[in-house]
Amino acid sequence: MIEKIFQLKQHHTNIKTEVVAGLTTFSTMAYILVVNPLILSKTGMDFNAVVVSTALAAAIGCLMMALYANLPIAQAPGMGLNAFFAYTIVLGMGYTWQFALTAVFLEGILFILLSLLNVREAIINSIPLNLKYAISVGIGFFIALIGLVNAGVIETGMMHIGNNKLDGVIVKLGDMRSHAAILVIVGLLMSAVLLYKKVNAALLIGILIATIVGIPLGLTHLPEGAKLVSLPPSIAPVFFKVDFSKIFSWDMAIILFTLLSVNLFDTVGTLIGCCSAAGLLKDGNVPNVKKALLSDAVATTSAGILGTSVISCYIESAAGIASGGKTGLTTFTVAIMFLLSLFFAPLFAMIPAAATSSALIIVGLLMMAEVKHIDFSDITHSLPAFLAIIMMPFTYSIAEGISFGMISYVLLKILTGRYKEVTVVMYILAALFITGLLLK
Repeated sequence: MIEKIFQLKQHHTNIKTEVVAGLTTFSTMAYILVVNPLILSKTGMDFNAVVVSTALAAAIGCLMMALYANLPIAQAPGMGLNAFFAYTIVLGMGYTWQFALTAVFLEGILFILLSLLNVREAIINSIPLNLKYAISVGIGFFIALIGLVNAGVIETGMMHIGNNKLDGVIVKLGDMRSHAAILVIVGLLMSAVLLYKKVNAALLIGILIATIVGIPLGLTHLPEGAKLVSLPPSIAPVFFKVDFSKIFSWDMAIILFTLLSVNLFDTVGTLIGCCSAAGLLKDGNVPNVKKALLSDAVATTSAGILGTSVISCYIESAAGIASGGKTGLTTFTVAIMFLLSLFFAPLFAMIPAAATSSALIIVGLLMMAEVKHIDFSDITHSLPAFLAIIMMPFTYSIAEGISFGMISYVLLKILTGRYKEVTVVMYILAALFITGLLLK
């Protein structure tokens, strides 16, 4: 049955490898079970109810991606989009969280329509192969940066040279004497040694070792009075609390456009980057892309009903892929873990961010390997690829990296008289990205 559903032999993998990959992916993204409710609760939403809606929406997204698209790419409420939900729509624009949930629900419906009409698929297929490889490399750098920031190895701040203070906020080296920095170094070294010895569960074991080391360092601990096993709280306070009274307002149009554009290109980038890292690209295209996009759209629609923010493909899926995950069985395992988390939330919450940081840094290294496929002999290909790579970590956004890559690609092809090499879809996307940059 498992072989028939996930086609393990065809993908040269096995059940053990896929399950370990799923556990690795989940361990790197389990933080969303705590972080997402913390962010959304700022709007007045019930924290405990959002924990349940987050886990359920993530499980639905992962099950769809596993059983329908058969891809090792996990889904959950997206970071950044949940901040837009809380700090912009509700706290900034003054709308209720019910209004924001309505926007999430409507975005999911629109995404379903765009996926059925093959609009999103056309966008992915129109991206030049060099840019697809660059997106994978850029995501690798971005993931590594996230790991370093989570562990406090890198932080943002003002730079001083003598008595002069440079304008702007930049990244700088954090406190390498901190317990978090020590923990990430331990995890990084152990993971690297295990990878050298070709241990399949290297990243997962590295995370577990770092979690154990974190106990004497005071970074790994259970919340006081928490039970390891407990029944999940009620989802009733946030379930289907949509408000359709202002759906035809100008603000709703702006909100929907923002959610659509950011989620679209974050998802596109993650699908391309992760499938490239897993060796799943076929003639430069993502396999089962329409099914993957529909999975994302259906999951987002369910998120609006369940009471949480927009669902997105997670770049942390690359950790599971680096552990050998190649099929939907990896994502199915993640779905099961999200469902189990409803009963074992304190156990999963005890994994410190610094413990998973080492896995993210290793994943960044592995994804960087795709750079060898980029054609650096042609400046009209190499410069857009380079901009896509560096702008993802520098702007802390996959979507921004893609936009710089696409715009520069189209402009260079036009200025060098090779405009016929650019597809109509790419012209449209470049125009939209330029418009977006000018309106910021």
